[in-house]
Amino acid sequence: MQSFIHHYGYAGLFLVAILESMCVPIPSEVTFAFGGALCTTAVATGKPLNIGVVILLGVLGSVVGSIIAYEVGRSAGRAIVDKWGKWVLLTHKDLDTAELWFDKYGSVSVLVGRVIPIVRSVISLPAGVAEMKRGRFIVLTTVGSAVWVSLLTGLGYAAGANWNSHVAKYFHYVQWPVVAIVVLLLVYGYRRRFKTVRAQQSN
Repeated sequence: MQSFIHHYGYAGLFLVAILESMCVPIPSEVTFAFGGALCTTAVATGKPLNIGVVILLGVLGSVVGSIIAYEVGRSAGRAIVDKWGKWVLLTHKDLDTAELWFDKYGSVSVLVGRVIPIVRSVISLPAGVAEMKRGRFIVLTTVGSAVWVSLLTGLGYAAGANWNSHVAKYFHYVQWPVVAIVVLLLVYGYRRRFKTVRAQQSN
């Protein structure tokens, strides 16, 4: 991922930001921090990135990806459950619960969710399923994304030249244990969820 952003610069960063907000499991913590670090060192184009442009494209990409995920949830959420509910482990009861949750805590969920790793990648889908008002969703997503992207980009910028010698090495050491833990948690959660959905469908 870092080599992709290093090679394609602004375009690569923008594309990754979109995908990450479309529920694709890409670690934004690394993406935007690395973008900030590239503001202090030359990329493939031969010169450093501009931190203001990095933040702007990061926020825009996050908002665009979030809107796409939101619209998918809003237009096809229940249809997906009707057709593939047993495969994606969702029931209409889950959708009803999501709607009730977003009726009460939707604004806080979207705003805070945009600054929580993993959650920020998937929060747009249930917001769409619950048919949260588009205008409010976009505003809250923009605010939350601006805070998150600015913070990470700033940290990467502060790391600067130390990124490759210290920070990137640290991420390299910890990424596989983290991936292993995430996979184990996903398998455990999938098994529990599978049993729950089967029980609900049999009633």
